[in-house]
Amino acid sequence: MNTAILLIGGNMGDRPKYLQEAVRLLGERAGKVTLESAMYETAPWGDVQQPDYLNQALVLETPLSAVQLLEVTLEAEREIGRIRRLKWDSRVIDIDIIFFNREVITLPHLKIPHPQMQNRRFVLAPLQEVIPDWEHPILQLTVNQLLEVCPDPLPVHKYIAATH
Repeated sequence: MNTAILLIGGNMGDRPKYLQEAVRLLGERAGKVTLESAMYETAPWGDVQQPDYLNQALVLETPLSAVQLLEVTLEAEREIGRIRRLKWDSRVIDIDIIFFNREVITLPHLKIPHPQMQNRRFVLAPLQEVIPDWEHPILQLTVNQLLEVCPDPLPVHKYIAATH
């Protein structure tokens, strides 16, 4: 069994519903989601003229290889309604593989650990909730340590759903 650490997020439509749908699809098709962080509301990265994101970290126990998992995540994104247009464009869902076991994978279409995760507070804050002591296999710093030195100034807050 492999351990994959994923970050899911989106900033269009019913954001909590799309994250829940991603968790459901991953659980059905990729293995068992053993840990879920809270949902975090985060400012957009890159093109800032768009709505805030909701992000959530997941720990997934999977029999799949990293490449097979990537295929499942891309299919889940399509099924939920993601249309890829521009980098940093708004999206209903994004599913990124941040870590896969302690492996370093460098393929044209898949890089693990995610190459920018240490520079993004919206990745590190949810990760800290579920895997604070996980060590980055290249940087040899834990998620806690990476968050302490993260250069990203954008705000990240736990999401509290509005009640009607």
